[in-house]
Amino acid sequence: MTRDVRTITPQDTVQHAAQMMDELNVGAIPVCDGQKLVGMITDRDIAVRSTAAGQAPGSTHVSDVMSTEVRTCTTGQTVDEVLNKMGDVQIRRVPVLDEQSHMMVGIVSLGDMATKHSAGVDHALDEISTPSEPDRSPTRH
Repeated sequence: MTRDVRTITPQDTVQHAAQMMDELNVGAIPVCDGQKLVGMITDRDIAVRSTAAGQAPGSTHVSDVMSTEVRTCTTGQTVDEVLNKMGDVQIRRVPVLDEQSHMMVGIVSLGDMATKHSAGVDHALDEISTPSEPDRSPTRH
């Protein structure tokens, strides 16, 4: 897992989130209110929920577009448990919480798993990469 993860607040702007993603070369940033994890903002959230809706990135808050139902894991879970969770909900990154304090101590990605623990990664990647159905009808222009 990656420790000392940079976070963003719900009050920050989408523009600031995009700038952080560019600076850190990442596609997702945990959103914290103080020490508490309250969401995740991804490059896809910015593109689909903000830019596609015509929102101004300099005045739209992270809280307006972030994902609030964040799947997490704990420091005590096994790699297989985390891989299964990633596959079940088709995600590539999971914040890691301390079992006692429930505070975020890091983030683990499918890439982390692939480099350190190759067993089980193929199955998780298959599940994560399975195309999902569109959640709405396509917009015609």
